[in-house]
Amino acid sequence: MKREYQRRHSRWYEVLLLSLTFHLVVGMSLALLLPSLERWEWGFWQYMPDVRSNTLIAIGLAFTASALTLRRMSRFPGAQLGANIMPTVSIAFLLVVAVLFFTREGYTRQVMLSGYLVSLAWFYLGYFLGRRFRKLKFAVVPFGDASRLSGNANVDLRVLEAPEMKGLRVDGVVADLRAQDLPPEWEKFLATCTLCHIPVYHYRQISETISGRVQIDRLSENEFGSLLPPLFYVGFKRVMDFLAAVILLPFLLPVLLGVALLIKRDSPGPVFFMQPRVGYRGRSFNMFKFRSMYHDMSGEDFTISGNDPRITPLGRILRRYRLDELPQLFNVLRGEMSFIGPRPESESLSEWYEQDVPFFSYRHVVRPGITGWAQVEQGYAAEVEGMTRKLQYDFYYIKHCSLWLDVLIVLKTVRILCTGFGSR
Repeated sequence: MKREYQRRHSRWYEVLLLSLTFHLVVGMSLALLLPSLERWEWGFWQYMPDVRSNTLIAIGLAFTASALTLRRMSRFPGAQLGANIMPTVSIAFLLVVAVLFFTREGYTRQVMLSGYLVSLAWFYLGYFLGRRFRKLKFAVVPFGDASRLSGNANVDLRVLEAPEMKGLRVDGVVADLRAQDLPPEWEKFLATCTLCHIPVYHYRQISETISGRVQIDRLSENEFGSLLPPLFYVGFKRVMDFLAAVILLPFLLPVLLGVALLIKRDSPGPVFFMQPRVGYRGRSFNMFKFRSMYHDMSGEDFTISGNDPRITPLGRILRRYRLDELPQLFNVLRGEMSFIGPRPESESLSEWYEQDVPFFSYRHVVRPGITGWAQVEQGYAAEVEGMTRKLQYDFYYIKHCSLWLDVLIVLKTVRILCTGFGSR
């Protein structure tokens, strides 16, 4: 008997409405036409001076950048797309306005603002109308380790009772492709799904999608190649880090001076705290921080708990809102750190972890960061068990290192700065 399965969203209108092309063509047309008609009236395209063309090109570029960024970010665990729409669209429009300002090109502020508001409305409309379609739905083959998977708010898992879909439409099928007890009829079922263009995923791929972590035991299977970050992006990121640090430095200098004065008044001792950390390719460097502990109290060279008595009252505030990390801007300028990457650990902690945590040193394949995927997902971790989990987040970042993941981390970091999540 011939089996024919259909993918979820395989109907023509679903494919059309969920496609990036539809969102770009229809959404951008609205973002360009509605403000233009309101400001310049019908037939505006017959007279296009530079001020008009500059405005429309800028709106188009900002809309495209917003659409691509939101689409790419939605693929990562915990992306919280609804919370990221406003900052993503706002940043895109601010960037194009900044380019127009510094190049001294004219543009119409009213049309630009209206284009921004229409873009926001379009993306929010798409988000609220398509919430149920964004939740991934997978059919699970109940053999091996695949049966241990559990879904979450963004992933719906349906465990199959027989090698048959029975009308179920899914985004893919999840199976432990290395299970020793997989019966022949289930193997035939997986082959049929593939022939029907329904993706078949190894359970570990979906586990990463759900948790945002890479299981360390993957590295024991000669999978180091899958964790190598793209060299082009590593080089591009270094250039962007340097330029961003140079641009931010003049704006942050008053904040740095203000915090330094508060530290001097709060407790005796130096303003800065420098500690050897292990960084890119295992090289040691001195990481700069504002001092947040009493200068004359001894103890471990890492924070033991959130109630560590060595932390000053001002230091607790600095740590909660990550202000003690600001001097690391100089480490970024020197090429020792990046804005985003695995958090660098002290030399003593690194030696401890390397003895108890497998493959710990592999996290040094990228530059350490002021913030990172583990920091926004987990927060602070010092004990071995917590460090093992943190390392899984670090490996996920290394494996999926990209501009889109970095943008998501930046947005999450801004929210964390307002809440103090994971501080210690």
